[in-house]
Amino acid sequence: MVFQQIINKMVVQPKRLFLIDGLGALLSAFLLGVVLVRLESIFGIPAKALYILAFFPCIFALYDFYCYLRVKKNQKYFLTAIALMNLIYCFISIGVAFQHHQKITAFGWTYIILEITIIIILIRIELKTASKLASK
Repeated sequence: MVFQQIINKMVVQPKRLFLIDGLGALLSAFLLGVVLVRLESIFGIPAKALYILAFFPCIFALYDFYCYLRVKKNQKYFLTAIALMNLIYCFISIGVAFQHHQKITAFGWTYIILEITIIIILIRIELKTASKLASK
């Protein structure tokens, strides 16, 4: 299975997950804080809400890049931590979306659902990798 192959590769080099997560966080921050703000009329998510959502991936990127560059031991704990932070972010995103549900367009909902789906896949990979590292 492809999912299992990805996890097996990440167990050998778990630092890659921090890099992948960090780059994804930067992309999310850019899309939320720049692109979607400029296209507010198309996505329907208010700029203030987008800036709040963009703040979290900025912090996550800093954490990820720190872990990528500095963390050498106990990577399982740091992977578990970013996975949990990502999960909390998903709940915050859903909360913000429902708070503004009257304004959000189909494009806005599509963006939110796609972002959350990608993050959940990443969370699963991070947690499975952390689990394999723990049993290693």
